[in-house]
Amino acid sequence: MAEKVSAASNPGLSPFVLWTGRNWSFVFLVLELAVFGILGVRFLRLENLQNILVASTTILLLGVGETYVIISGGIDLSVGFVMGFGAVNCAKAMVLFQSQGVPDWMAILLGAAAALAIGLIPGLVNGTLVARLNVPPFLATFGMYGIAFGSSEIISKNTPISGLPALTGAIGNGYVLYWLPGKFLRLFSRPEGLAPLELRRLIPIIPNVVVISLIFVGIFAFILARTSFGRHTYAVGGSRDAALRAGINLRAHLTKTYILSSFFASLSGVIYVLKFVTGRADAGSARMLDAVVAVVIGGASLYGGTGTIRGTLIGALIIATLETGMVNLGIPSFNRYIAIGVILVIAVLIDQFFPELVRKGE
Repeated sequence: MAEKVSAASNPGLSPFVLWTGRNWSFVFLVLELAVFGILGVRFLRLENLQNILVASTTILLLGVGETYVIISGGIDLSVGFVMGFGAVNCAKAMVLFQSQGVPDWMAILLGAAAALAIGLIPGLVNGTLVARLNVPPFLATFGMYGIAFGSSEIISKNTPISGLPALTGAIGNGYVLYWLPGKFLRLFSRPEGLAPLELRRLIPIIPNVVVISLIFVGIFAFILARTSFGRHTYAVGGSRDAALRAGINLRAHLTKTYILSSFFASLSGVIYVLKFVTGRADAGSARMLDAVVAVVIGGASLYGGTGTIRGTLIGALIIATLETGMVNLGIPSFNRYIAIGVILVIAVLIDQFFPELVRKGE
């Protein structure tokens, strides 16, 4: 478009303006933290910042898989209920293994592994429909949206799954470090027998679920940015004809991106089970839109070909900060949908009218 703003065609723009345009989501996050820090009650304390990180994990994990799909030129609307599918399978498997006398830690590990393995199936079906049968991604994944939810309800018998190993909650709600100033720094386990005053002074640092999530996010951020699989993902989203001429197996690659999205949705279901010690079919029902919004806020184009995991991370933090800040200020929770919708519109308008300004080039 002739009317689009280009940094190259506007040499008068200052480096600060260019940097701000290219990193507007990061600037927005900083301003968001500043505003809530000023207006809120002890908003910037360590405990609250860690709550933001925990709240962002579900959005981030769903967003990572969605990032690959959107960069490749598609979209996955099934991630919310595939997350619930993963949560139900994980909880059901943990209960089953525990009933067979398997130690708690092994029941948790095997349950998580089973959920992740079974969770690849929705992605395989989505990928097959989109890549091999040429079903539009919107329709294919929306169909899986219903199938995953219905299957989860059947498996769970329309009831949250309970009776999980006691260790589950200890892992999901635990921290890497426990610090009592002037006395000790303990790894992974909170000391027993602390006096009430010591419990009030005890500072937990770095939630376990954040560490688990960031390990997977870091691995797949590296894959996207530094490997041939990542380059092929950008190529497929940028121009499928060019990707085919370059020798990329288009069908196989698209199928893999949908499997990857399903894997991360299932992983998010596992994290849900660890945090809430239950499995629910609707565990991720409210997070599908958040995942897409986080990816778009992070700089990915719905036309395909652009996006980064770093951008998705910032998008997830923006949404989690917004939710936590509104709760801190006592603002009714339904208002977050308005705020998230406004942020999404801003992100889409920036992508539409200022692409050359805001993108560094993948």
